[in-house]
Amino acid sequence: MTDAPRACVIGWPIAHSRSPMIHGYWLAQHGIAGSYGKTAVHPDDLGAFMQRVRSGEFRGCNVTVPHKEAVMSHLDEITETARAIGAVNTVWRDDDGRLVGDNTDARGFLSNLDELVPGWDKAPLRAVVLGAGGAARALAYGLAGRGAERITLLNRSLDRAIALAGDIGGVVQARPLDEAGPAMADATLLANATSLGMTGKDPLDLDLDALPLDAVVSDIVYVPLETDLLRQAAMRGHRTAEGLGMLLHQAVPGFERWFGTRPAVDPRLRSLVEADIRSALP
Repeated sequence: MTDAPRACVIGWPIAHSRSPMIHGYWLAQHGIAGSYGKTAVHPDDLGAFMQRVRSGEFRGCNVTVPHKEAVMSHLDEITETARAIGAVNTVWRDDDGRLVGDNTDARGFLSNLDELVPGWDKAPLRAVVLGAGGAARALAYGLAGRGAERITLLNRSLDRAIALAGDIGGVVQARPLDEAGPAMADATLLANATSLGMTGKDPLDLDLDALPLDAVVSDIVYVPLETDLLRQAAMRGHRTAEGLGMLLHQAVPGFERWFGTRPAVDPRLRSLVEADIRSALP
């Protein structure tokens, strides 16, 4: 194994990733003589790259699209959380040289809400989650673990939402998107888990009139930093949580695994990444 610990983020493509900025900030802050980079890994080369991790060249890696599901077949152990979500975004090499995979998205989402909207999860917690993809699965899993009384998935394709609700079970239910009004009528949390509203994507067209004014509104999209959903919610007086914090908080567990120090998401890091996002906007 190399003397200085190394980690990286892998994906295809990967140039857009801000993970090196986040982990580089923490490495400098804690005076750790390690490195964190980004590596473009073609899907055909995923197995070969994971062998490099297994050999000790890297302490581990973050995993982004399109590898979050495919990487699971190259690991020795998958945490209960990653198995339930069906995807891995964080891999580390343990003391026995085994590769372990976890998913920190649910933790990142919850931690961001804890930081920005303290008390958001007080009972009764009734959540409405927009979407039925991987992000919606992570959010629903995390919210169920927080003791949600009810989690309603709203999606254009009802079949996908029904399938996801069945996978997680318990308090999760599915409704079509055109029933958003009734679904939100007694919600305490509304969370967008789709890419709608992201720069370059279709807008999110959602009427918030039925949402109680004391409900919290969250959006996993962080480009732009304030989406139309969050702007509309803030104008109505809702407490809000942007998506950047989820990105920052989901990075914490991996850094601790690879570099042995638990970092904190502080205002300076937020400002640094915010400035980078703004500079990249047209």
